[in-house]
Amino acid sequence: MLSVPESFQQKGKIMGTVGDQLSFFAANRERPILLAGGRITGASAQVEQADILIGTDGRIAAVGPGLASQPDTVRVDVSGNLISPGFVDMHQHLDKTGVLRFTPNPSGTLQGAREAFAAYARTAGPEDITRRASRTMARCLSRGTTAIRSHINVDKDAGFNGIEALARQREAWADRMTLQLVAFMTPHPGQDLEWLAGNIDPAVRFADAVGGTPAVSEHPERYMDILFEAAARAGKPVDLHLDEHLDPDNLHMHAALDRVERFGMQGRTVFSHISVLSALEPDAARAIMERMIDLDVGAVTLPAANLYLQARDRTKLPPRGLTRVAELLRGGAKIATASDNIQDPFVPTGSGDMLEIARWTLLAGNLMADELRDVHRMITDIPARLMGLGADYGIRPGAWADLVLTDCEDTDTLVAGGPVQSRVLARGRLVSETATVLPQAMAETA
Repeated sequence: MLSVPESFQQKGKIMGTVGDQLSFFAANRERPILLAGGRITGASAQVEQADILIGTDGRIAAVGPGLASQPDTVRVDVSGNLISPGFVDMHQHLDKTGVLRFTPNPSGTLQGAREAFAAYARTAGPEDITRRASRTMARCLSRGTTAIRSHINVDKDAGFNGIEALARQREAWADRMTLQLVAFMTPHPGQDLEWLAGNIDPAVRFADAVGGTPAVSEHPERYMDILFEAAARAGKPVDLHLDEHLDPDNLHMHAALDRVERFGMQGRTVFSHISVLSALEPDAARAIMERMIDLDVGAVTLPAANLYLQARDRTKLPPRGLTRVAELLRGGAKIATASDNIQDPFVPTGSGDMLEIARWTLLAGNLMADELRDVHRMITDIPARLMGLGADYGIRPGAWADLVLTDCEDTDTLVAGGPVQSRVLARGRLVSETATVLPQAMAETA
């Protein structure tokens, strides 16, 4: 039998705050936990009242209204809580995170950031990478992110230090977070593509996906062939940094889509950034977007990086630098939003809070107030599908109990302003509990 502290017992019931109960019982996996009376969100963005039964294995055993408590089940009353699946940040750079103070980028440009990190990468050892990545992952988890896809530089500057270190982190954090790695085969001016071609297969063995950035390659079509061929050999998906610029004459999207068809990568390819779509004439952009949808190619917008790095050369009416977020979303494309870089020369800010990124996406992406629930999907089920998380994700039987419990009324209020109180469960364990202390007068009217 599970020993329950006397302070938690009263007339046969388990007492203490919701956080106390979750923390105690999640740490003792000898009995299932029933989250009773919560309001859950799903892929439809509708909110329904339902109970969630979490098994001793950290997975959801059942979901539904009025689930009966069995003799060995611990019942925790979460009525009044909105329950969302954990947030998914499908585009980060954990090898770069937290290096801002060591990597000045005086120009504030994308190329300036690349050069700054390339210099730092020559001296960044595995311990440094692990320490910085762990700090950011912990911060993200505390704010509700339970799955991350991280692009990791593999090139002559970084070598394999980053991807080897993050592969160890993927294993070490498996009981708390899903971490996917992209072998980001990074070309530099004057860099020999033969090095990338010779090292891509060993790098991909550490990775969950294959990536790169064609627009900065001296031979973009040959470079893309190297990436897609390696992905096909390994049976792994592709996630490209594609056309992260606003120059319509430097367009690689059609060439990339050609390779999706040629290598049979439909439904297994993601284009990140694609800022150039905003610089194209509407008809040209529409043709590309329709082709992406036809080939089931996903998209990721990175508002923090694109707002910070793009259009610094414009002296009048500078553009936002984002892709056509609203048109992709409304047109039926699978488009997610993500953090990209956190406190480094590419993005000097970042808290690891996907709700913050969601708000930036709505504002900078020209979305409307009635699309707040769609933005919630852009940090939950859409990126989960693009990452192939499958049955492990969501509020459904068999999925990991990766959940965010808040005092918000619905997904609109969750995204618009965020919670006063929140709790994060990872694999059924309480990993974070936060509360904002309001002045008494505000608390009484809240």
